[in-house]
Amino acid sequence: MGKRTIVRSTLSVTAGVAVLFVAGCVNPSAKIATSLEGYGFQPAQSQCVGDRLEANLSIGQLQQLGRAARASKEGDTTPGRLTTSDFIRVAGQVKDPKVPLEVGKAAVACGILTDPASPL
Repeated sequence: MGKRTIVRSTLSVTAGVAVLFVAGCVNPSAKIATSLEGYGFQPAQSQCVGDRLEANLSIGQLQQLGRAARASKEGDTTPGRLTTSDFIRVAGQVKDPKVPLEVGKAAVACGILTDPASPL
């Protein structure tokens, strides 16, 4: 195997891994919206929150928020219910200060703070 073949093979593998990584991260907004809808939030507001968080947070920050949300469900007596207050509280558990800030801004912009005790 020649040097060019090794380089081409390495580039092909690297490109393939990059495509798989990007494919796994495609459309975080839809994933967020689907999760929020699963908790009973309104579809339009869920999509609005998802769009805003995707636009303003990095993939790493979104992953931290997702981990915090999953951790908060452990031991929850009402695991199928998430209020706006719960969502903002969970965001506050993320160590990155930008995450709760952006979640709060999305909640305001998407009109979900009118009744913080009810789902979106």
